[in-house]
Formats: sequence, structure tokens, C-alpha cells
Amino acid sequence: MSILDNFEQWKDFLGDRLEAAQQGGMTQEVINELAYRIGDYLSAEVEPKNAEERLLKALWDAGSEEEQKVLAQLMVKLVQNEGTTH
Repeated sequence: MSILDNFEQWKDFLGDRLEAAQQGGMTQEVINELAYRIGDYLSAEVEPKNAEERLLKALWDAGSEEEQKVLAQLMVKLVQNEGTTH
């Protein structure tokens, strides 16, 4: 089973990668840019595996580049906030 099959596992995976990036000294600006690039890649190349991913893809595809960057930043914020509640 892929981490993309379950949205909670996907968020946990992103949270782990985010924590590693922060511990490695990446700035929030760099993390946000990487999140945007990953979102762009996933939207173009990866078929959504669940309802949450289909929604994110639909939002991504409907948005301008600036809106896509905001969506990427919100995903980063989501996994950051969830990491503080565990």
C-alpha cells in the first residue's frame, strides 16, 4: 500500500519530511517553494488516490500560480499544526 492511498498517512509522511527539513536548517521560504514544486508535480503526474487528493487536485487546477503557492503553504501549515498536537 502506498502512502498516497491514505490521506492521514500522507500527512504524516509530509510532517516527517517537514520536520527533517527544518532540523536540516531549511528556511520557511525554501520549504514553501519546495511544497509548491511538489504540488505542481503531483498535480501533473500523479493520479489522486482518494477523495482528499482529488479535492486538492481540483483546487490546484482551478487556481492561479499565486493561489497554488498559497495552497502549498496551507498544506505545510496543516502538517506543521498537526505535528504539534501529537
